[in-house]
Amino acid sequence: TEKQWYQRRVRGFCRSKCHKAFKMKRNPRKVKWTKAFRKSHGKELAIDSTFDLEKRQNVPVKYNRELWENTIHAMKRIQQIRSRRQNQFIKQRLRAGKKLELKDDEKEVEKHIHLIEPKVTEAQVMAAAVAKSKQKQKQKEVEVVDAMDMD
Repeated sequence: TEKQWYQRRVRGFCRSKCHKAFKMKRNPRKVKWTKAFRKSHGKELAIDSTFDLEKRQNVPVKYNRELWENTIHAMKRIQQIRSRRQNQFIKQRLRAGKKLELKDDEKEVEKHIHLIEPKVTEAQVMAAAVAKSKQKQKQKEVEVVDAMDMD
């Protein structure tokens, strides 16, 4: 699960598992199921400029309708950008796995190459058919010669 370890102010934990881990003084960056572990080990997108806009700004701002509209529009746009970047990050991580999988497959093929039949082309099939017909023709000629010798 990828829930937060705990919330800072109230110590409200997302589940009892998190609370128990906290009481046992476990380091969230070393426990594999935590969000902190995933970010610190490069499993998730951790450093991105879109995260800066989520930070709290404790600066009082006078209400302005236009500012609110622009903010809402910007939030939607930022969400689109973030989702696109996360998808790109995930694809990049999966590429490495595909390369490893391809290497494993190549090793498997090299190990069991004797089980794979060679690919037969159409030209090879035609050549084999011609050779077979020539062989049959020679065999008929031999039979005719043998029949003549017996007479």
